[in-house]
This record gives sequence, structure tokens and C-alpha cells, in this order.
Amino acid sequence: MKNQRYTNGLFALNWQKCFILFLTLWLIINFIQAIFTEVMSDEAYYFLYGENLAWGYFDHPPMVGLMTYVSNLLFDGNLSVRFVTIVLQVFTILLVWKTIADKKPDTSKVVLFFIITASLVMFQVYGFVTTPDAPLLFFAALFLWSYQKFLHKNSWANTFLLTISMAGMIYSKYQSVLIIGFVLLSNWRLLLQYKTWLAALFTVLLLIPHFHWHWVNDFPSFQYHLSDRSSTFKWGYFLEYLPNQLAVFNPFTFGAVIYVLIRYRPKDVFERGLYFLIVGFLVFFWITSFRGHVEPHWTIACSIPMIILLYRRSLENPKLMRYVKKGIAVSILLILVARILLPIGFLPEKLGFNGKAAKSKAIESVAGDLPVVFTGSFQNPSNYRFFTGKESFVLSAIDSRRTQFDIWQKELAYQGKPVFVAIQDDERSSEYIIDGKSFFGFFAENFQSVNRLQIEYELIEQEVRAGDRLVLPFTIQNPTNSAIDFEHPEFPVTWNAAYSKNVRRAPWNYVECQLNFPIPVLPARTSASFRGNLTTTVPDFEEGEYLFTITLVNSLCAARNSSFILLKITQ
Repeated sequence: MKNQRYTNGLFALNWQKCFILFLTLWLIINFIQAIFTEVMSDEAYYFLYGENLAWGYFDHPPMVGLMTYVSNLLFDGNLSVRFVTIVLQVFTILLVWKTIADKKPDTSKVVLFFIITASLVMFQVYGFVTTPDAPLLFFAALFLWSYQKFLHKNSWANTFLLTISMAGMIYSKYQSVLIIGFVLLSNWRLLLQYKTWLAALFTVLLLIPHFHWHWVNDFPSFQYHLSDRSSTFKWGYFLEYLPNQLAVFNPFTFGAVIYVLIRYRPKDVFERGLYFLIVGFLVFFWITSFRGHVEPHWTIACSIPMIILLYRRSLENPKLMRYVKKGIAVSILLILVARILLPIGFLPEKLGFNGKAAKSKAIESVAGDLPVVFTGSFQNPSNYRFFTGKESFVLSAIDSRRTQFDIWQKELAYQGKPVFVAIQDDERSSEYIIDGKSFFGFFAENFQSVNRLQIEYELIEQEVRAGDRLVLPFTIQNPTNSAIDFEHPEFPVTWNAAYSKNVRRAPWNYVECQLNFPIPVLPARTSASFRGNLTTTVPDFEEGEYLFTITLVNSLCAARNSSFILLKITQ
């Protein structure tokens, strides 16, 4: 094929050289961005994944941990988290271009392709920010390329590519099941081909180590994503969904894609799969907004079918082509301005791209070499570990979600040892202001936590009245290697019944419980459970359903020691 040339008065390039030029510029820009833009809290968290390689993690499959592990082998600093992500997106773009399979490429088409690709906000972000979405995009691109090849020829080689892409997607992010499912829905005849079933079987075999990890750890990811993330319906969750999608995909590009979906029908079975992916993802996650907040980037897998469809239809529709090259192209300038502002710290700290390193260093200047204890979210200890290299961990409470730290249980190594506790809600806490960064905390000589104690209780009545006196048979176990002193001089422990009307959302209300016999010390590795009765009085709450649990409370937090039960309170 002869190389077609495009001349704009400044230079003349064949399409291959133009493609390489744009791809090289894309790579260089992402390298510069990655080096000078502060690592986000989630990236610091995934950096810890890489420091503790496993076949799975509480929040996500293991691919992002492997990426940060490899990056950390090769580089220090920001690239220790982001290097593989930067390289991976180059191959993602190449795969999308190969999937388009234009038979007569030229320079103007290359320009069109890069305009559309660069206009997708979150697609750009995942070229230098490391999250599970980065490998998901790569393997989704590989999957669609492999699927197109499989439709043309269901050879063993293409079956192998489908297997690798499906396993890679699932090892990247669980939403990949939707990608596979929507493609199957768009072409159910795939189920009549035995190689489709073989690809599925081989994929399952490749996933056995991950399934085994879940089995050993009591399926934490599924519990979290399917249950713990649920909350009550709020109109705000439903109404914010569409504006958020406009933001992550670029309103100009998103509008053009919706126009394509309405104006044109799929030309073949492959394009029908692209339609199913875009519509399926957008509708599915809008429906899930009825059970809680939907993170805007959860639909990022739509970006690849969006690029393909918008590219193809722009070549057929001159008006759409002009819109892309004038309207959408201009919007890229706004994205570039935002990217320039990220590394210089001009944008607000709440966006997560600045301020964390300075605060972590400020805490380190006080804590020294002591491990730092946080409560609440995983972000603070992750940031502290990444930016200082010092040990840190978080204690989850009933009003915060569980994280990978609950699997690592790092705090058990520091029982009875000195630590710095970075919390505000304690009379011992002092406020420190260092280099403009404010934080609270105090030093403890003999650290003790109770988060790993396990309480099983029996609530006979699921419907009670305010003022009722409840007697709850219970057992408590201490699976740790440290005895727990309930009358500890620094971290004494009380038993409490906790109530929340917002289904695991703050605020929680606590009512102290009485034991029928004292437990001054719970020995380590208790072989036989301590049995007894807890007595508590139902508070004078308004009628309704409440989430109920028994928790051990110290000055650090109200620990999540037992299961949650739905309790109905009447007057």
C-alpha cells in the first residue's frame, strides 16, 4: 500500500510517521506529567499492594499490585508507581488503532483518531495515574481486538488471545465481567461455538489462584462491593450520575457519541457489541445509583468502543467530522490546561494531586521513627508510607469501611510498643502546625488495639421497644498473640451496643453494656471462648429500623468486632 501524504503548509508526513510522532508525544507528555504530579492517595495504597504481592486484595484483583511492584523494581519516586501504567497505555492506543482496522489510513485519519482519543478526560488521566482502570483499559482493548479477529476466524490463536484478554481483564477489575457479558448478549450465537466455551474454561483455570485467595480470606472483595458499599437511596446519587459521565468523557465527545448511537445502527455483529457495551455500562451503573454513590470512572471501559464508533462515523459524516476537528479538538486545550495546573499545585488539595507529601513529612518530623497509627480511611497511612518510607497503619471502625489493612493487620506487630497516634478525638491529642500543615496526635508508650477480637452474640428479638432491657448471650475470642487488658492504663476498653439508622453510615449512637462477670484480661490465643451475658437498655430513639452491633470501644475507635443485625425499634 502506497503511503498517502497530508500537507498542511508546515510539514508533510506519511501516516505511519505521523502516528509514531503523536504516540511518542503522548508518551513523553505522560512521563513528564507522572514525574511532576504528586501521587494520589489511591496510588499510594496500590504501592503498598506492590510491597505485599498477593493473588488478591481486599478492594481489587492483583494486577494493579503487580504493576506497582514492577514499577518499583525499576524506579524510585513517582515512577515507582506509574511507570508500567505509562507504557501500558501506549499499547492500549496501538490495540485500539488495530481494532479500527482502517484499510486506507492517511495522516488526516491519524489526526482524527488522536483528537477523539485525547478528548476523553479519564482516558488521558489513566495514562499517568495508576489505578486498576489502567490495566482494565489495556486488556479491554486486547479483548475487543481479539474478539474481532475471532469473528473473522475462530482459530486456536484467536481463542488463546481471547483467553488471555478475559483473564487479564478479570485480574484487573471485576467490572470486566460486564464487558464479557454485554458482548455475549450482543452475539449469543457465540455460545454455539465450542471454542467460546474452551476460552471460558481456560480463563477460569487461569483464575484459580485468585479464587483460592478469596476462599482463604472469606471472599472480602465480594462482601465489600456487593454488600458493604450499599446505602439508602438518595436522589443526589441518581441525579449526579449523568453530569459526572459528561465530565469524565468530555461533554463534547459524550454528546457526539450519543448522537452516533441514536443516528446510526450497527453495521455488523462486532459493532453491535460496541453498542451493547456503551449503552449497557451507562444504564447498568445508572441503575446501581439506586443503592449508593456511583464513582464516575466506573464506566471508563466505554471509552474504547466510543473511540472506535466515533472514528468510523466521522469518516462517513462530513458534519460530524467538522464537529470533531473543530468543537472536540478545542476542548482538548482545556484538558491540557488542567494537566499543566496539576503538578504546580494550583488546583485545590481536595482533588488529591497536592498537599499529601507535605503533610506526611510534617507528621514524620514529630513521630520520628515511630510507627504512626491512623483511624478512618486507608488514604492517610498509605500516603505516610509512600512519602516517608516509614511504617504506618489504620484501624477500621464500625463507621468506616474495611480495607486491605484489615487483612495485613499490621498493628499486631506493635502491641505493647511505643507509637504515635495521629487522631484528634482524644484528650491527650495536641495540635501541631508544621510548614503550614496542621494535624493532631499524641505519643503512646504501650500501644493496644482490640480490632481483631471476635464477638458472637445472640439477639433473640428482632423487634424491641425503647427502654427494653436486652440480655445478649455472647462469646469472645482473642486470636492474636497478645493478651488484651480491658483496664489498660493508656487504652482501656468498654463494651458498647451501637445503633445506626443510616445503614453503616455515621452517625452511630453508643450505649454502654454491662457484663455478668468482669473480664480484666483476655489471654492471647484463647483456645476456649469466654461465654457470658451482656445487658443493655434500648435507647429512646424514634421508631424505625436500625443497624445494631456490639463493639469494643477505646480511645482509638469503636472496633468492628461482631456482625451487624437489623433491629426494629418501636415506641
